[in-house]
Amino acid sequence: MKKQGTLENQVKYAYLSLGSNLGNRYNNLQRAKFWLNYIGISIKKSSSIYESESWPNRKFPKYLNIVLMVQTTKSISEFFKEVKFIEKKIGRKKGPKYSPRICDIDILDFDKKIIEKKVNNQKLIIPHPRLHERNFVLIPLYEIEKKWRHPKLMQKITTLLLKINTINLSSIKIL
Repeated sequence: MKKQGTLENQVKYAYLSLGSNLGNRYNNLQRAKFWLNYIGISIKKSSSIYESESWPNRKFPKYLNIVLMVQTTKSISEFFKEVKFIEKKIGRKKGPKYSPRICDIDILDFDKKIIEKKVNNQKLIIPHPRLHERNFVLIPLYEIEKKWRHPKLMQKITTLLLKINTINLSSIKIL
């Protein structure tokens, strides 16, 4: 007989995309990493820092982005709440969709599961619904996990990368 709560406390792996295009962008990413560790989310791998054009409005400041592989025992709901807490702690304010931001943390993948649910009146969709279209996510994700597969599309990351328009690739660089 299993103890109650045993399944909830199992180790889960997740991939996060962190981005910043306001203030001290580099420092904002470092602070997000600090807070993840502080609340008990263990960072196992971190990509290089990439700079990319703001999307969809290239007139906004450029983003710095990284992708992290993290380990947690938290449920997806707890994990999501804590990610949103970190964004606010670093200074993210509510604004129009795709507006510049101090800190943006997206959950790309959570334990290779497909999840759609409401958490605190926010819609949570995992894997991230547009991750396969974004060079600033796929390239750093490939850097840290070359064998990653999209949980919903069931495609290798190399296949997804080949589908990216090469014009888009020119707008991203490693710092």
